[in-house]
Amino acid sequence: MTEITITEPEQRRATDQLLDVREDFEVTEGMILGAIHIPMGELNTRLDEIDRSRPVIVLCRSGNRSARVADALTGAGFTADTMAGGMTAWQGAGLPVA
Repeated sequence: MTEITITEPEQRRATDQLLDVREDFEVTEGMILGAIHIPMGELNTRLDEIDRSRPVIVLCRSGNRSARVADALTGAGFTADTMAGGMTAWQGAGLPVA
């Protein structure tokens, strides 16, 4: 697992998938367009929604949960990175949300 900057998801969008592991109430504040939303607590039962053949960039509010999820996904055979600072950093930089 690698920690990437908030500018890298846009650069890697063509090849990587974005996985937002925040809770339902958190995503009402905005999501990165095209991200897959699976709350961290539901991940084990919804792994089939993630394409194993494509790298995954995991994000949450601040980067703590996404780091744990990225480690777990890596252990399960995925290629996964975490976005440093999470959505707090993304939105703080004025990057777009849906």
